[in-house]
Amino acid sequence: MTMAQNDILTDARPTRIGMIVPSSNTCLEPMTYRLLEGRDDVTVHSARIPVTRIALDAGSDQQFDAAGMRAAAELLATADVDVIAWNGTSGSWLGIEHDRAIADEITRATGIPATTSTLAYFAAFERFGIGDIGLLTPYTQDVNDQVVARYAAEGITVGGQHALGLSDNESFGRVRPEALVDPSIALAEGRPDALVYLCTNLYGAPITEEVERRTGVPVLDSVAVTLWHCLDIAGSALLDPRWGRLLG
Repeated sequence: MTMAQNDILTDARPTRIGMIVPSSNTCLEPMTYRLLEGRDDVTVHSARIPVTRIALDAGSDQQFDAAGMRAAAELLATADVDVIAWNGTSGSWLGIEHDRAIADEITRATGIPATTSTLAYFAAFERFGIGDIGLLTPYTQDVNDQVVARYAAEGITVGGQHALGLSDNESFGRVRPEALVDPSIALAEGRPDALVYLCTNLYGAPITEEVERRTGVPVLDSVAVTLWHCLDIAGSALLDPRWGRLLG
């Protein structure tokens, strides 16, 4: 005798977040799990696209083509996720319209709300009245300068910045979190509205609480901000404030 589906399946399920992950990223998945530690109301499901290098050239830009994003999103949609995020910050140097087009393409293809790490940042800037930031990235200086110009075009001033000078995406995930503390404190001396750790393969979240305590300046880490925006879109509970006091 076979049991009816009504007897074996449940309608109850947690919020499901779909994330499109750069292939060489080793930070955002384990860090996202840490951000959700102790919660059984949210699950995260990933698909990867090829991304290995961050630079200002056509070869690097091609990694963030909308077609690749759409194909990954279509796979995530089969898991019946509630929201899909391109969990990468490429729109910060390619321009916010690039990411708006990606989010629109994902939603057109899947019917599922979509965001990106850059769109999540701008949602946070608007929500919390942030107009001036201190910028810390693992990138080369020319990428940082492009981010500054793109943000300025959207009304966000970068009052201070620090670039670690790396371009190999895998290497970003090997930067020691404690190496970010001194540059963060130096940037905070300019009293920006927030410090931004721009890269989803950079372990900024583990030092967020310490830096906020020592400087009094809010911190917005890319992994935390992307997850925050996904939870917000899905109507789920937000993050523990230790991962960023603005995000709780």
